[in-house]
Amino acid sequence: MTNNRLSSRREALITGAAAATALACPAIVRGRDLNSKLRIGVVGMGGRANSHVNSLTELEQSNTLNIELAAVCDCDKRKVENAQRNCREKLGHEVTGHDDMRRLLDDKSIDAVTYATPNHWHALGAIWGCQAGKDVYVEKPGSHNIFEGRKMVEAARKYGRIVQHGTQCRSSANIVEGMKHLHDGLIGDVYMGRGVAFKIRRSHGRNEIRETPPALNWDAFCGPAPLRPYSTFNQTKWHWIWDFGNGEIGNQGVHQMDLLRWGMKIDDHPTTISAMGTNYIQENHFKSDAETPGLLSSMMKWPDGKMITFEVRDWYTNAEAGFRDQYPFVQKDFPVGAIFLGTKGTMIFPDYSSYYSFLGDKREPGPSAFQPGSPISDTPHFRNWILAVRSRNPDTLSADILQGHMSSALCHLSNIAYRVDETLHFDAVTEQFKGNEKASALVSRIERAPYAVPVSV
Repeated sequence: MTNNRLSSRREALITGAAAATALACPAIVRGRDLNSKLRIGVVGMGGRANSHVNSLTELEQSNTLNIELAAVCDCDKRKVENAQRNCREKLGHEVTGHDDMRRLLDDKSIDAVTYATPNHWHALGAIWGCQAGKDVYVEKPGSHNIFEGRKMVEAARKYGRIVQHGTQCRSSANIVEGMKHLHDGLIGDVYMGRGVAFKIRRSHGRNEIRETPPALNWDAFCGPAPLRPYSTFNQTKWHWIWDFGNGEIGNQGVHQMDLLRWGMKIDDHPTTISAMGTNYIQENHFKSDAETPGLLSSMMKWPDGKMITFEVRDWYTNAEAGFRDQYPFVQKDFPVGAIFLGTKGTMIFPDYSSYYSFLGDKREPGPSAFQPGSPISDTPHFRNWILAVRSRNPDTLSADILQGHMSSALCHLSNIAYRVDETLHFDAVTEQFKGNEKASALVSRIERAPYAVPVSV
């Protein structure tokens, strides 16, 4: 992949951004009555959309937040129809269906939008939502690349929108409690963090080109990504394709990256990044066409000496720090979690709602908390977002989009170091690599009209 974002290109895009935005995006809606019913639309009716719909249904039926799930959208008309039917059964009322998110954003009666699209659509969808005057909840990782993440933050600030990032651990009461112990010095000075995402991934399959289903707008699915030929592989295995996804480190790992940043009080980017990996199992055992690495080990270092290591494995593996064997993840067969190493002990976060601490030479058990079943705390995260929308105070968000950008960037940096196979030096202020054109080309992507993420939001 190459990148044409040279200075002249940037200047041309900046001058043309306003016109392009005017054509592509609806106008900003009027200010809302904060006490009126909050009408919400969901975009991207795939797997994660089920969680969005379930949480919004729960909150609507609780009659405590005065919200209404009012619209659904997907570029596949079959998914729109299925979602409308499911919502009707769950909610007892009709929801509007759209096959173009721009039409949903045109609707002035919609106050807020959630995005459960593939990764490559997160940034542009959220930016369009902000420009349309909607508040936004966007799935993780917030962006497909570093450039997009920064533009999302800029859009949220420019248009005064409340934008929540889908790292829902930030709204777990137990996780918040564990972080307070960590920040209060329970395990001393935290000098290193380690994250793991070990998930058995059987064959991702082959990329067999097929005829596009008549109900699917494939051009819209590809959106900001290159227009690839249609295949069920491209449509359903997008996590493992560079144009659409970010591999396991972006899929699962962003949760643990976010915990590591939070626990270590890291608010800037690392300046040195290295990574090595392989797709050995998929390429040699399954003969699949997955592009992202199934095995990835990355290391990041900050100027103050703090370090984070992260490892992804996609096949049989030992446990680590008790993950899976002693402390089961919500998906019980997979060792997944975040580990903190301190001068007085260690602390682990093995799922979305638990923490354990171990103190001193003998690893004496310290404070801990867990919730049976290791549930994923989607509903509290949506509730936090809605309350922030009501108050118009982004400071009350559990996972403001800036935090989402910073945590997602760690995944992007790891992937870039793997792809160029070099130790990289990153300017944390300009968000550019120093003296490495190959790495710099992966900070963003080549634009595809009319789906370009604007330089000037």
